[in-house]
Amino acid sequence: MVRNIIKDIFIFRKAEEATKADLSIAQDLMDTLNANKAICVGMAANMIGFNKRIIAFMTPFGASVLINPYIVSRSKEYYETEEGCLSLDGVRKTKRYERITVEYFDMAFKSHRAEFTGYTAEIIQHEIDHCEGVII
Repeated sequence: MVRNIIKDIFIFRKAEEATKADLSIAQDLMDTLNANKAICVGMAANMIGFNKRIIAFMTPFGASVLINPYIVSRSKEYYETEEGCLSLDGVRKTKRYERITVEYFDMAFKSHRAEFTGYTAEIIQHEIDHCEGVII
């Protein structure tokens, strides 16, 4: 189900761990991201009103979801950039790491550990920040 985007900075607080009972939220997050793909490349569940540790981001194949993602390592290389967010007005400067390793669960609750680089790593860092209650 496509959900409305919440535009309130108070949605950004430390998110609760997701469980199998939250899979419908993950699906709604992917549906909402796909509906907004012309203007958005990533979302966290709190952006659609659920304080759960779930993120979604666009890939060349469509929306992908990470459940309970945690960054477990970062490269030493980083860069400064400006990012926007559908829940916030304007853009803000931030620092992003070029390469990250993330542990997460997929929609079948299978555990994964994967490395992401470049723009995909940037998107994932932005959304995990939201799960941590961090506003860019």
